[in-house]
Amino acid sequence: MELRAWPVEGIGEIRPGDDLASIVADHLDEPLVDGDVLVVTSKVVSKAAGLATSGDRESLLDGETDRVVAHRGQTRIVRTHAGLTLAAAGIDASNVEAGTVIPLPADPDGAARELRARLEELTGVRLGVVVSDTAGRAWRIGQTDIAIGVSGVVPYVSFAGAQDAHGNTLAVTSPAVADEIAGTADLVAGKLDGHPVVVVRGLPPAWLVADGEGASALVRDEDGDLFGLGARDAVLAAAARGDLPRGFPAADDDDDLLALARAGADLSLADVTVAVDGSLEVRALSVDGAPEAYVEAGALAERLRILARALGREVVIAVVSD
Repeated sequence: MELRAWPVEGIGEIRPGDDLASIVADHLDEPLVDGDVLVVTSKVVSKAAGLATSGDRESLLDGETDRVVAHRGQTRIVRTHAGLTLAAAGIDASNVEAGTVIPLPADPDGAARELRARLEELTGVRLGVVVSDTAGRAWRIGQTDIAIGVSGVVPYVSFAGAQDAHGNTLAVTSPAVADEIAGTADLVAGKLDGHPVVVVRGLPPAWLVADGEGASALVRDEDGDLFGLGARDAVLAAAARGDLPRGFPAADDDDDLLALARAGADLSLADVTVAVDGSLEVRALSVDGAPEAYVEAGALAERLRILARALGREVVIAVVSD
């Protein structure tokens, strides 16, 4: 298999109301063929939709935010209404006029479907379209392009149940091919070279579909997200007395609350037992009423309360005395 990728030259500035597909078709340096995938940056999709507006990121951020994932100083990592988790909801101030910001398309998969249908109408060939955007990654420095909208291409392939060359059965291997296509396009487009559209040719035919799941299929459900909140934000949520926010880790019945509370703590002056009604009783261990024992009992009760919230447990915790 030979994979080729090249930018579409000369597209220039996209204005509100422009027929983006027609502009792309007019600037092709060679005819498209069945199976080609066009990777289009979200920036030009948003520009054609007239989404650019004067202001700064903060002026748009609340409206683009479904919920905050992590907040540190002026930086907000948020989950957008489309399910993407991005810094500042992906609102961008680059490659636009000074004093202007532009949000992501409200429905990236819908934008990919519309662009694909129009391109196929103009070119007469069967295509795929990936709408891409640049994103950072948890645990990794730097950014890469990902697929936020997909049409005509499978967003991922599953190798579950297949065997590798050593006979091992694969369980969860599932390459996010739409993201890999977006990353391939970014390599040849260049961030500062004015190439918002890239043609990728030579992908496996099985990856091309008439209809299928969009890029939204790559968004992990909140119930299965082990990192739905930032580390600092999860601790603050566990310590708070209000309702737990969305994105807080789901309960795990296998965790032993008492063992976790006792681990790493000096409990020579206090301990906890489970009462008949299931509540937790924290007791100061002191025969002479030493205040240190009651301080330790209070600290243990607070430790239990925070752990119980972090584990999603509803328990009554009381400090009792003999």
